[in-house]
Amino acid sequence: MGSMSPDRSTILTYLTILSGSAGRLVISLVYFLIVANTLTLGEFGLFATASASGLILSRLLAFGFVSPVYRVATVKPRLLGAYLAGFAGLACLSVPVIMLAAAGVYAALFADRLALLPFALIIGAEIVGWRLVEVVAIVNNGLRRFREAALLVIIGSSLRTLAAILFYLYGHASLTVWAWAYLAVTLATALLALAFFLPKLRWRLAHRLYPRRMADALYASAADIVFYVQAELDKLLVLALAGERTAGLYAIAMRVIDLTAMPVRSFNQMLVQKIMQERGLGGGLGQRALIEFGIALISVAGLAAIILLLKPFPGALGRNVSEAAYLFLPMLLVPAFRNLVEYHAELLYARERTGSRIMLLCAVTALKAALVSWVMTRFSAGDAWALWLNAVFGLVYILSAAVTYRLLATAPRTAPSIARPAGR
Repeated sequence: MGSMSPDRSTILTYLTILSGSAGRLVISLVYFLIVANTLTLGEFGLFATASASGLILSRLLAFGFVSPVYRVATVKPRLLGAYLAGFAGLACLSVPVIMLAAAGVYAALFADRLALLPFALIIGAEIVGWRLVEVVAIVNNGLRRFREAALLVIIGSSLRTLAAILFYLYGHASLTVWAWAYLAVTLATALLALAFFLPKLRWRLAHRLYPRRMADALYASAADIVFYVQAELDKLLVLALAGERTAGLYAIAMRVIDLTAMPVRSFNQMLVQKIMQERGLGGGLGQRALIEFGIALISVAGLAAIILLLKPFPGALGRNVSEAAYLFLPMLLVPAFRNLVEYHAELLYARERTGSRIMLLCAVTALKAALVSWVMTRFSAGDAWALWLNAVFGLVYILSAAVTYRLLATAPRTAPSIARPAGR
């Protein structure tokens, strides 16, 4: 690939994407603070882990066919109507599989902790609501309609925040009530996205197009599932090993950390499209190291800014967040390691190393699961587990970096094929 030095057009495009992330950052922070402080710590822990489960299960929708949709939107937009029709058909076929998987997750993790109704509502919101909104945003990004994608993200986050405000004002702050509100707002956002943000196209089923893309779609779906299992498994393990309250504290800390990833994800999206178009990754070792340093610096600075805000105003982010605030400083390096692992995954996706990417994510998931389980088993009674998480995510980063750059050094320079779209 040519130099990564940005030109004026690239900078403007990045700023457009970042504007959506920045708007979402502010609005999502308000949403998060209301929900985190209105529910009890235990209820918020259950909501966060059920939502994480739904996020993982939503990757089964249409068996990963959103990947061909994204690629076609990027390189052959004239076929987009046919691919959207295929996505819709496969989405319907995937629903029974998703329901069966959700039943297994509920039986394994939530049966003794959370009633079936709120669990089903939260899972439905993630799969039917937010995943469809993501698909519409992905299509717009593939078509380089970045303003429309950014606006959709901001509107969706705003509606979710409005639902949280109404939930707070309602006064009956139970998890079941919030689950109903969460489902309602996600469905409303999905309908809005389909009605006003999906490009007007003539949908037509073209059965001959789909079979040859299904292998890549299934690979992409598997990679997506493993990626989000890697990203969300720690929340589920904390719930299983340390209980609802610790899961709530951990979920709050990780949600604050996740907010630091938004500018990094905007950069990842631009980088992936550049690599796809130029069929390679160049710039030399020094430039790659500089990119990693920049990602790490932005990630740590974001969390540090929140810590500095809370020093003179410990209650600025609400009661429950203030209870979790003592975790932020011990976990200061976690955002850097976490965001860099996500960056590595996007590099492998852009270079069409789907099979290798799945194997790496499986190894990362296994390592993280083992380390988090060890930390939570030994230190869950005290506060030391927060400091140990730096070592956990640091070791995961070392594995990811070592394997990723070895794979990229041997990656063939082939034309882009159909694969997974950029992450959430």
